[in-house]
Amino acid sequence: MSAVLEVSGLKTHFFTHAGVVKAVDGVDFTVSKGEVMGLVGESGSGKSITGFSILGLIDQPGRIVEGSIKFNGDEIANAPEKKLKTLRGNRISMIFQDPMMTLNPVLRVDTQMIEAILAHEKVSKQTAWERSRDALGLVGIPSPEERLQAYPHQLSGGMRQRVAIATAFLNKPDLIIADEPTTALDVTIQAQIIHEAQKLTKQTGTAMIWITHDLAVVAGLAERISVMYAGRIVEQGGIDDVIDRPLHPYTVGLLGSVPTANRRGKRLFQIEGMTPNMLALPKGCAFGPRCHARSEACNQQPPVENIDRRSLRCFNPQPAAKVVK
Repeated sequence: MSAVLEVSGLKTHFFTHAGVVKAVDGVDFTVSKGEVMGLVGESGSGKSITGFSILGLIDQPGRIVEGSIKFNGDEIANAPEKKLKTLRGNRISMIFQDPMMTLNPVLRVDTQMIEAILAHEKVSKQTAWERSRDALGLVGIPSPEERLQAYPHQLSGGMRQRVAIATAFLNKPDLIIADEPTTALDVTIQAQIIHEAQKLTKQTGTAMIWITHDLAVVAGLAERISVMYAGRIVEQGGIDDVIDRPLHPYTVGLLGSVPTANRRGKRLFQIEGMTPNMLALPKGCAFGPRCHARSEACNQQPPVENIDRRSLRCFNPQPAAKVVK
């Protein structure tokens, strides 16, 4: 499959009075047509900043300081705003965690969806309305004609998020970046929305990056997974390889922290310590101070190596048997 997105050596830093925050520090991945890639990590790992960097949505004091972002072979890292505007909402869409970041509370749903089409295409208002109605139907919204006439506050949280997803797919983009779009929803609605998103990517061939801290979500959604920690991807590979046979101690810890991975009556496994201060990262491997497999070698920055059909940043790969504690 041809790569829709190729990210290579991406570094996005924030230059604050307290020092430089290396929010994204050398990230590499590709996403192919029709593929869903899960970008997983704790809060503060840099996964959302990676998504914003792709769209050129980094505000001062942050900026992309190094690296390449190729979209359909065209370099867009630090591209002019005019060029990025033609891509946003058209060829690349984003679904936010809070749908109210997408939806204007004082405009009806139909007004917003029609404008999203007319901003990029010269079609009649009637055609845009029909496409908006059909898009709502595709994400499982009942009575789409009625929902189009509603204001966002008249819809439930799950319904608003479906509208946001429908809006993201309106112009049949090549890439969608979904930034934890189901986190605030109950489990039943989460499952429905994930199913709809998966179905739409298969129907349209749209590539998707699904950003989340929840490994259980990407396990049933993505084909590949990239695990991120302190601004770097520490493990990346096929979903079955990484979920069934995690090698990086951080991935092992994340999987072990999922309640279903723990035996009944046993204490929940947890990763010791806290995420590091991004202004004062430890020497060598950033995960070192929290790692049960730490060795002298970890005082150096581990290189990226290809091991067992995946890329890995670790001097001490772990056996899968250590997932369940």
